[in-house]
Amino acid sequence: EGANILSNLGTTNKKEKKACCFFTLCNRCVMNLIVDVGNTYVKLAVVQEHKLLWQQKLDPEDFPKVIKKVFKKYPDIQSAIISSVGIFDKKYISVLSIFVEVHILSHSTEIPFKNSYATPQTLGMDRIALATAAFYHNPDANTLVIDAGTCITYDMINDYGEYLGGAISPGLRMRYSALNEYTSRLPLLEPVDFHDIIGNSTNAGIHSGVLNGICREIDGVIGQYQSRFEDLTVILTGGDAQILSKRLKNTIFANSNFLLEGLNYLLEYNKR
Repeated sequence: EGANILSNLGTTNKKEKKACCFFTLCNRCVMNLIVDVGNTYVKLAVVQEHKLLWQQKLDPEDFPKVIKKVFKKYPDIQSAIISSVGIFDKKYISVLSIFVEVHILSHSTEIPFKNSYATPQTLGMDRIALATAAFYHNPDANTLVIDAGTCITYDMINDYGEYLGGAISPGLRMRYSALNEYTSRLPLLEPVDFHDIIGNSTNAGIHSGVLNGICREIDGVIGQYQSRFEDLTVILTGGDAQILSKRLKNTIFANSNFLLEGLNYLLEYNKR
């Protein structure tokens, strides 16, 4: 099925890869392709020796066309990992399998940390990847990862390398959407750079309530974790990290690529 999808896009570079295989293994460092399927978009990244070489966000229907271009530009990609929290058509996985060996992140994937989540089979793939990134980036330390995406997730890895769990709450745009959907007159707004606590109009009041409310929530949660875990490191990531990071009172480390890095660590860990 994947081959049929690609037939309208031209030939694949499978023969080219075969020809350069020996050269690749002997003279270049192996590249990995990271595929992060979210609720709205698909993120692609090419990583070499844990260094991000390229990334792009795209609509799912553009996946076959973009994948062909990626392998033409980076023919040394040897492995790929797919993490999906959204709906991802299986035919796109077939497309990717034409080019490279694919690891689909699942609950049977080997992980480097101890998972003490009470219901491990319900733990989201994105949270597994974030916990993995925390485990490698900040070993033997207490780390709280906050992912500000469609939802806001809080994930805690302690200084024993144990994943404890965390929390899930509505994300920034979900809060704007809820105010519009569950009332008859409030408009649907997009986030803006609004800093005042007092909104002197309906729109300003919505911005104040959503942005200040979400930041006070995050600061409050961080404070609770700090009272329980010594020398806590807080990492903020996700699509809304940039708009939120400068509003938080607590010291945090912003890393927009933390999830991609975690997926790459998982791919390497499962090559053993």
